[in-house]
Amino acid sequence: MKLTPEETELVGQWITENGQVRGDSVCDRIQWLTSSYLHRIAYSKTLGAWETLFQDPEDGRYWELTYPNSGMHGGGPQALIHISRSEAKTKYGDEAVIP
Repeated sequence: MKLTPEETELVGQWITENGQVRGDSVCDRIQWLTSSYLHRIAYSKTLGAWETLFQDPEDGRYWELTYPNSGMHGGGPQALIHISRSEAKTKYGDEAVIP
């Protein structure tokens, strides 16, 4: 499912079922959005792919993919957070932000 105008934050969680750890439905949605829908714009200059800037092709909003529980194995579940154009420009540089 694409992002709605009201959404500003998607934060995945890990679930343990039958002794196995897996991502919840939000993790699945983030994976689909970042691999099949959103346009990847840039990686963080300091942290590389641990922070990645995306843009929604329909409304132009910027989204940042992060790993807020970086102390967990594999960085933990992902989060996809809407950031403003000015935040994206400051963090990822002028060349990453389309005018």
